[in-house]
Amino acid sequence: MVDKVVQHLDRAIARLAANQHGRVSLVQLQAIGLSRQAVALRTRTGRLHRVHRGVYAVGHARETNESRWMGAVLACGDGAVLSHRAAAALWRLSPPAAGPVDVTVPRKGGRSQRPGIRFHRSTTLTQPQTTRRANIPVTTPARTLLDLRACATVEELGRARRQAEVLGYRLDDAAEIEPDLTRSELERRFLRLCDRAALPSPEANARVGAYVVDFLWRHLGLIAETDGYRYHRGRATFEHDRARDAKLAAAGYEVLRLTWRQVTDESADVVAALRARLTPPLPSHSPKRRYL
Repeated sequence: MVDKVVQHLDRAIARLAANQHGRVSLVQLQAIGLSRQAVALRTRTGRLHRVHRGVYAVGHARETNESRWMGAVLACGDGAVLSHRAAAALWRLSPPAAGPVDVTVPRKGGRSQRPGIRFHRSTTLTQPQTTRRANIPVTTPARTLLDLRACATVEELGRARRQAEVLGYRLDDAAEIEPDLTRSELERRFLRLCDRAALPSPEANARVGAYVVDFLWRHLGLIAETDGYRYHRGRATFEHDRARDAKLAAAGYEVLRLTWRQVTDESADVVAALRARLTPPLPSHSPKRRYL
């Protein structure tokens, strides 16, 4: 009779571990009928291997990325989800990285700090921003990109965003996922780009008639506008920008609009476009520009 009970429990443990990349928690083991003494016995005899306090590998301690991520989430308690860089790796937005596993827990939930786990406590994480992938609780791709803003470079975030688009993930609020570049930061990056490429230096925040433009090569009639999404989103802003561009074009100026992604991730293309416009063949006569 005792052997049958043990066999029944072992089969239940195996089924649980099979759905969780070989990892189970003490809470789950107790829920299927194991006592702490039974867990301790299985640990001593090598049927369970402790990977975190209250989390065990079943049968062997071999580790994969998925088992490492699953174990970290189980170790953090109810409501915990894989997040940040670890979530990005699970969603294939970036390569898996060594080091602590990022896990987000509710503001008042979760365990104390654990070795090998980087805790994030959140007051803004909502249920629709969490899901499961490979049966691992994880933030959605959109929320993962939001979280990455706190730990990734602009270049890394740009690559992750493009990968999410390639994979067809739903990104509910694209505006919030853009890197939080201020206007001045984007302008500084653009000026550094021009300097590194040995392009002629433009006037910054120059006045052209009634308008102040981001960058101006006045003698060539070229304007570059660096459009951070947060400052140029919405239909009304879009239409205002186009009406402004049309008036500048009517006065003889060419307006080149550049996004943060182009400036930071596609700099070679930006330099090529600028160089083509800044070193044109000498015209027989210059276009006449009207006063704005």
